[in-house]
Amino acid sequence: MLVSFSSTNHLHLHFSHSLSLPNLPRRPKSIESSHGFSQSRLLSPPSCANGPIRCSKFPPFDHNDALRSFAITLQECALKGSIINGKATHGRLIRSGIEPDTFLYDCLVNMYAKCGSVGCAQQVFDLMPSRDVVGWTAVVAGHVAENDSEGGVRLFVEMQREGILPNGFALAAALKACSVCLRLGFAQQLHGEAIKMQLLSDSYVGSSLVEVYVKCGEMEFAEKVFFGLPEHNSVSLNAMLNGYSQIGYDIKAIMLFHKLLESETRPNEYIFPSVIKCCASLGVGRQGKAIHGLLVKYGIELDGVLGSSLIDMYSKCDSAADAHKVFERIPEPDVVVYTAMISCFGRNGMALEAFQLFSNMRRVGIIQNQYTLVIAACTASKFGDQRLCGSIHSYIVKSGGLLETELGNAILNMYMKVDAVEEGCKVFNCMLDRDIVSWNMLLSGFHSGASCDQALRFFNQMITEKYIPNKYTFISILRSCTNFKASSYGTQVHAHIIKRGIEGDSHVGRALLDFYVNCGHFPRACLVFNRMQEKDVFDWTLVITGYAKKDQGEKAIEYYRDMQREGVSPNGSTLSSCLSASADLAALSCGLQFHSWVIKSGIGDEFVSSSLIDMYVKCGSLMDAEAVFYSSSIRDEILWNTMICGYSHHGCAVQAIEAFKSMMDEGNKPDETTFIGVLSACSHAGLVNEGLSYFNALSHVYGMNPTIEHCACMIDILGKAGKLEEAETFIRKMALTHNPSVWQAILGACRMHGNVEIAERAAEKLFELEPNRDSTYVLLGNIYADLRRWNDASRVRKLLSSRGIKKEPGCSWIEVDGRFHVFLAQDGYI
Repeated sequence: MLVSFSSTNHLHLHFSHSLSLPNLPRRPKSIESSHGFSQSRLLSPPSCANGPIRCSKFPPFDHNDALRSFAITLQECALKGSIINGKATHGRLIRSGIEPDTFLYDCLVNMYAKCGSVGCAQQVFDLMPSRDVVGWTAVVAGHVAENDSEGGVRLFVEMQREGILPNGFALAAALKACSVCLRLGFAQQLHGEAIKMQLLSDSYVGSSLVEVYVKCGEMEFAEKVFFGLPEHNSVSLNAMLNGYSQIGYDIKAIMLFHKLLESETRPNEYIFPSVIKCCASLGVGRQGKAIHGLLVKYGIELDGVLGSSLIDMYSKCDSAADAHKVFERIPEPDVVVYTAMISCFGRNGMALEAFQLFSNMRRVGIIQNQYTLVIAACTASKFGDQRLCGSIHSYIVKSGGLLETELGNAILNMYMKVDAVEEGCKVFNCMLDRDIVSWNMLLSGFHSGASCDQALRFFNQMITEKYIPNKYTFISILRSCTNFKASSYGTQVHAHIIKRGIEGDSHVGRALLDFYVNCGHFPRACLVFNRMQEKDVFDWTLVITGYAKKDQGEKAIEYYRDMQREGVSPNGSTLSSCLSASADLAALSCGLQFHSWVIKSGIGDEFVSSSLIDMYVKCGSLMDAEAVFYSSSIRDEILWNTMICGYSHHGCAVQAIEAFKSMMDEGNKPDETTFIGVLSACSHAGLVNEGLSYFNALSHVYGMNPTIEHCACMIDILGKAGKLEEAETFIRKMALTHNPSVWQAILGACRMHGNVEIAERAAEKLFELEPNRDSTYVLLGNIYADLRRWNDASRVRKLLSSRGIKKEPGCSWIEVDGRFHVFLAQDGYI
């Protein structure tokens, strides 16, 4: 029976079908293909009862020449990655009836492996009558190239079991497999094998060892191997540079690159991206420009990888103009380069340029990938425009972008950053696959406002759905608890943190500290603070500021001294809080010490200057306050307000009004605090008409709505002038009858003028609004006592006692040897 083939195309079709069985046994014996060929005879010529069939189309030829010709053709196919031509050559080999030798078998295995058809390579390899190290190496490398690194390791072990000694290429292939699947133990065994076989001097083995140790995070071993190599190639150099970059040793990477240049070795284009990445991480633009100059000097053309690396480096060094020059010089920028340039524009606040480039991509025929869309969403989030964010979201939906995890997280983050919480929640609900990052993004939208309580509900849902929170989750939920003053819930979150064993993390510890300080739980705050392993200036400042705000200035100053003993230098916020504590204590000597610290440290921003002025004002040293004010290089609204309120505090109404006029002359706009100071000055000086004029100007001239504080000042002005009926009329006119502070001002004015009738009405209103406020009872009782109405005074005191309200005792304090000692009115004598 004769077998004929009508055409080469039919032969190719026949052969491509016969080798499309991926998972065949190691050595099949009698498995028939769909076209009638036995797998065991896949590489044998067609035959009949009388022997092998010889096709008449093939003239006589020399056997060795034919083998050499097929081998050369298969090697060319392997180099070009041409699987079609390779299969056609394999088909011609079968038709020729030539029995391949071991070398030709190796060429076939290598061709299939290099062309990405590892299944076919494995089938050919299984049929080899005699397998050598070259064939083993080719099939191991093929499995590794197809992301089957475990299969590559398994084949290498099988090779050794069959008694085949590995060469340098085989070891390099096995080491590559270990670097992919992170088999450090097996890689170390291969390292020992290389030492035994004296193959460490082989550049392929050495560079592969360096690469596997870097990938497994063993930089110490990688360094020993690398610096022991007789010569360094681009693979080992690149592996070391990447390893340094991954663990944050960017300076070491740059030093290694300089050593390479000093050895007069010319680096190739594969080394530069790693070095440029290190320059980007360090933000050393000058060094990056020097490396860019080397690229130009060596005449290395900018491809997509080099171009995007340079753009990223210039972007992180805040040089968008240089990045754009690089972008324009790349001959055919791909989607990676475009994405890097869009990211650069967004990073440097150039939204218009970023989205112009984004829209130009489709015009030039480049389709955005998922990462491009992620960058676009991140760029839109930086500009706070909800309409822009909505447009980007619409574009992503219309372009067919699925809400996969990374893209969904980017859109969710975009909406949360522009306070479009409702839209963000919709995106979250539509996401196909959520991870812990998705939950963290969702929680980040509920840090402030009335929606903080929703964060607690979402956190409960996340725990219920078995997601494991990380430290960023805890930091986010603690921030919501801090703003919502959810002390009980925050304590439960603290318990979760302890269970997870991350209480020692500095960022989590700071979030806990901030939560307890803001909720007023200072014993727990101190407990968290004392357990923190590393305390920086921010942690100290949190505690000091908390005590200063809670009128515990002596504690704030005590912690500041502890901070100094720990060797931690204060910042502006620390000094500002300590100055506020000194002001509340009227401790001038402490304030002077902090002033000297300000001078020594060179910290002189407007917040510290205003705290200095406030401290001197409250300590009674108005001249020093004026000296600080006039010595300030920049006098903004904060400093002017502090000085005006200082003059008012000391009853210097004329100076306060003059300061207000000077403030206006220098072009500073007054705010609500400015008018509180001016109205308070008018109150101290009894300037009723001027006070009314400034109060009316507040809304009519400067367009500000009067606050409760402004109205209280105005009532105080009228009350001190004896115009108590007008003050009552003012309260009703401004609809302030439900505010206790204005009635308190009326009550104080009534004592000054002895008006019992209005005092009783004011007191009755205060009893209704704040029944537990002791000052109301005391003030009303004092008014009765001043008028010698002893029965009424006694009645008020009995009412105070019957309601269980205790008068807050007066206190005083002294400073001895840097420590404050507080004495209460009921303290006994020694």
